[in-house]
Amino acid sequence: MPAVVEWGRRDYSESLDAMRSMVRARREGTVPDTLILVEHPPVVTVGVEGDDGSAVTAGLPTVSVERGGRATYHGPGQLVGYPIVDLEPRGRDVRQFVHDVEEVVVRSLVPFGVVAGHVHGRRGVWVAGERKIASIGIAVDHWVTFHGFALNVDPDLEAFDRFHPCGFSGSVMTSLSREVGRPVPIAEVTPHIVDAWREVFYAPPDRSAAVGAPIELPPA
Repeated sequence: MPAVVEWGRRDYSESLDAMRSMVRARREGTVPDTLILVEHPPVVTVGVEGDDGSAVTAGLPTVSVERGGRATYHGPGQLVGYPIVDLEPRGRDVRQFVHDVEEVVVRSLVPFGVVAGHVHGRRGVWVAGERKIASIGIAVDHWVTFHGFALNVDPDLEAFDRFHPCGFSGSVMTSLSREVGRPVPIAEVTPHIVDAWREVFYAPPDRSAAVGAPIELPPA
């Protein structure tokens, strides 16, 4: 059975070491597929596509990592999810995996009345095709995934204005709190993320089909 682990608020570098250990354990078959949920103190992480020269001027701690994508921000009020998943039984389909991770976030927002979706040619989850509410960046080691998604629940959005998140202007970033017009605590979102994770990745095919097709939005 898949597992869910909640780390609370934890330093990014410490979390990165623990996540890599979990990847090794999953590769060895000593742990099941696992979704790690965590918040981080303020930090900018830079993926393999680089930071286009902007992250170093953000005035925040910066860590280079092996995930896809460019620079993004993590901080309090943002729910970060790291799915540690063996892709071997899933046909080694990385593209489908990324789409499914986005779909987990999309479905978790439905109970809040927020309609979000996938935008062709752009990673992440978008509201109305133009406001980015979650970033996605993964890595794969011997077909075991790590890194994952960062859902802006109620973070300091001004932090994104200090660099170019994922190569975009910081003004494209939004949060669940901004979209619903009230402060939303992480604890209110977590159960919906867990339900969506189990539904998208582990529900029987007939149940999963009944939920409905993913939302696909055109590029803004």
